[in-house]
Amino acid sequence: MKKILFVMALVLSIMLVMGCKSTPPTDDDYVKLYDKSTGLILDGAKTYTVVHGDTLSTIAHKEMGNSFYYPIIMLASRGVVVNPDKIMPGMELTIIDFEKNKADDNARKSMKNCFLGFADLERTKAKPDQRLISGFRKEAGKL
Repeated sequence: MKKILFVMALVLSIMLVMGCKSTPPTDDDYVKLYDKSTGLILDGAKTYTVVHGDTLSTIAHKEMGNSFYYPIIMLASRGVVVNPDKIMPGMELTIIDFEKNKADDNARKSMKNCFLGFADLERTKAKPDQRLISGFRKEAGKL
């Protein structure tokens, strides 16, 4: 009987530890990431107004040709959208000239930090999306 209770207590302890291990990123986590990634060139940027049904990844795909670029839209739109899960119709997002930013050392470093930061934040979720993590890391590796 003692063995059964011990095993049950051990299993419960492991479940508690695993449950506490992952916490979803907070708005503050995103803001800290943006603060580390400054230096984008906004000259030549355009504005996109969010409509009902939009997601950041679909906007990134439509406007920049790559759905993994949505962190860059968030970085350029700091103060407008903080959390990728909290966009609303009417928000005006900034869409940068990606190639112009890629050609600038400071902007390229900011974009790379942003991609890597998003990969790290994705890892903290209860069910991390490995496709996103590898996609962000791949894009960072291209810069």
